[in-house]
Amino acid sequence: MKPVFVEVKIGPGQINQPDAIRRAALDKAGLPDEPGISTRVARRTIDARSKHPLFVLQVAVGEPESVEPQESVFKPIRLGDRRVVIVGAGPAGYFAALTLLENGIRPIVLERGKDVNLRRKDLKKIYTQGLIDPHSNYCFGEGGAGTYSDGKLYTRATKRGNVGRVLDLLIANGAPQDIRIDAHPHLGSNMLPKIVRKMRGDILACGGEIHFGSHVDDFLLEGGRITGVRINGEQTILADAVLLATGHSARDIFQALVARNIGVEAKPFALGVRIEHPQPMIDQIFYHQMPRNKNLPAASYRIATQIEGRGVFSFCMCPGGYVVPASTAPGELVLNGMSLASRNAPFANAGLVVEIRIDDLGIDKDPLCALRFQAAVEKAMFAAGDGVTQQAPAQRVADFVAGKISTDLPKTSYIPGIYSAPVHDLLPPMVSASLRKALPELGRKFRGFDSNEAKVLAVESRTSSPVRIPRDRETLEHVSVKGLFPCGEGAGYAGGIISAAMDGEKVAQAVVHALLHT
Repeated sequence: MKPVFVEVKIGPGQINQPDAIRRAALDKAGLPDEPGISTRVARRTIDARSKHPLFVLQVAVGEPESVEPQESVFKPIRLGDRRVVIVGAGPAGYFAALTLLENGIRPIVLERGKDVNLRRKDLKKIYTQGLIDPHSNYCFGEGGAGTYSDGKLYTRATKRGNVGRVLDLLIANGAPQDIRIDAHPHLGSNMLPKIVRKMRGDILACGGEIHFGSHVDDFLLEGGRITGVRINGEQTILADAVLLATGHSARDIFQALVARNIGVEAKPFALGVRIEHPQPMIDQIFYHQMPRNKNLPAASYRIATQIEGRGVFSFCMCPGGYVVPASTAPGELVLNGMSLASRNAPFANAGLVVEIRIDDLGIDKDPLCALRFQAAVEKAMFAAGDGVTQQAPAQRVADFVAGKISTDLPKTSYIPGIYSAPVHDLLPPMVSASLRKALPELGRKFRGFDSNEAKVLAVESRTSSPVRIPRDRETLEHVSVKGLFPCGEGAGYAGGIISAAMDGEKVAQAVVHALLHT
């Protein structure tokens, strides 16, 4: 029989009982429990609106459908004399490389940072010594920023590409099958490195090249066309096409583009704080229970409000996670969040950020004005501390709203440490004012959210790229430079692992089309 889909609501106590789910699905479909009728959970989410959270399952009832992941089908390298350089080994870069290999084209991936194993050592130095390697940190290195930031796989940009194909490729490289059915799947920062290593192995085994420690610092141009790149200040690599997938924090790349008169545009972004609560408090607020049922995952949230027409919203929420130092250069302080696959740490954190419009930054239409504003705030946050470590200024939430320094601070997951400071004064005035008005409103809607057991740490500033690199809507090439293909988060066309991967695939297909027709 052709499968039909039914919605089944199951309590936490039954979610690990396949027989109970099967019986509920068959009953909903009005079918008998016979061996020839199959059931398969196709989608899983949580409805926590009432005092008794439920799992909501979409169950396929009938003949089983094939759900085997589709692996890449690589072709012999047939354009061996063509050179396609991919700048960046994040999700956009690696998925672009795989797409090129599927079309018989050898990619040359240039990554400024280190592989995922060596990268860990540089992350440890940030915690223990406050040392920031500008090429190897939470933002730069194999796998990109997402590798050590929870590994969220949710995107609303489903019309921009094939989400299922991206998930299948992740599964083929070691991700669990559950990412295909969870409404908001994640992998965790302990699982992603293994997947990234496997993808690297696939690219190399199929004829691609990956070069770590290869910092692109200039672009070679001739007659309105890109002809290659310079790396590490000396070596040049010629290319028929350059796919730029650098991520949202590659400020030197943006500056190099401007220096070469390659057009970029300032783009709105968001800036604010990391807000941290004890995870049991978040469970109480959003599940209405504490302790939570053992079969429920750590509660998460996505919240938003408007303050005098300006958006305030949560970003990159990490249940059972950690606040981490995400600076990419000495002399700046940037925070982000991460979780492991189990999400079982005692704290929950999220960015709570305020939209920054280009008009907020004055009448100067400098294409890097948003980037400069972002960088100035990060430097000011670092300067407010001891000038050596990555300690973060912090304030209890109620004190932040009241505009007074906290006399003491609760425990935190942030390993470099926090110190009591007037975060309300350190943030840009429009950001501070919006957050101080938003928090009581959120506290009324989600009772306890603005409790003084919560704290804000500053600053969360790398929510998205403050720059867009304009590209043609049809060819996806840069609007004025032939052979240059901006891609992913850094170019302003993605926001997260899945959307960046999809954009990488889409742009790689555009590169294939361009090479086959020139």
